[in-house]
Amino acid sequence: MDNRPIGICDSGVGGIVVLSEIIKLLPNESFIYLGDTGRFPYGTKSKDSIIKYTEESIEFLIGKNVKAIVVACGTASTVLPEILKTKYNLPIIGVLEPTLLQIDNNNKKIGIIATPRTIASKTWDLILKEKYPNREVIGKACPLLVPLAEAGWIDNEIAKLTLKEYLKPFKNIDISELILGCTHYPLFKKLIKQELEDVKLIDIGEKTAIYFKRFMTENKLLSGSNSNPKFEVNLTDMEDSYLEMINKLLNEKSKISYDDIKKVQL
Repeated sequence: MDNRPIGICDSGVGGIVVLSEIIKLLPNESFIYLGDTGRFPYGTKSKDSIIKYTEESIEFLIGKNVKAIVVACGTASTVLPEILKTKYNLPIIGVLEPTLLQIDNNNKKIGIIATPRTIASKTWDLILKEKYPNREVIGKACPLLVPLAEAGWIDNEIAKLTLKEYLKPFKNIDISELILGCTHYPLFKKLIKQELEDVKLIDIGEKTAIYFKRFMTENKLLSGSNSNPKFEVNLTDMEDSYLEMINKLLNEKSKISYDDIKKVQL
């Protein structure tokens, strides 16, 4: 039994999607969330910058005495293997490996939408081709979706038109799955499904939560049933829209006020 909190980090508030799924499965746990909103988005930054920012987020959470960390950011998860080669003595899990568990073993193409940096890194292509060598991977960078999500514009006409344009390349090819390769993108699942009705959408938040619960259980890192769960949100920059978006994504038991959010500097 370990009653220390779990750390969750992301480039913005999109990682709350992953956090909300984990809270459902681990209701006795305390959580410390860090959104690097001051340097958001990571998807347009250089690889060196993403590594630096991710390391700083991890070290912030380690300073909070967390027992494990979930890097709830698709872009940051692509550089995580390099970061973990040389540092850190606690469990740190990204969203790539859990996502692989959702892919079916067939011969159809796999689609992925993600940030420009994630697509340019070819990380998804490499890990998917290693596991499924007979499957072709079709990637599409969607840079506008993250700022739309952070602004709360997830179901208006602008979001619909933006997705319609981004998803055009997948309309006339035979893909069986579309990986939503950024933690912000599940917010658009309803609109994506309208465009690609027969395609299985791979939600990195849901499977990451399932994977993480199993990992914590197997490693005996869960809190006791009589624990007193706490929830802390830290952001590196503040905007009024963040509070609304965070509460929209959290379950009812975790609603927070503006005073519950701490502004921090990395």
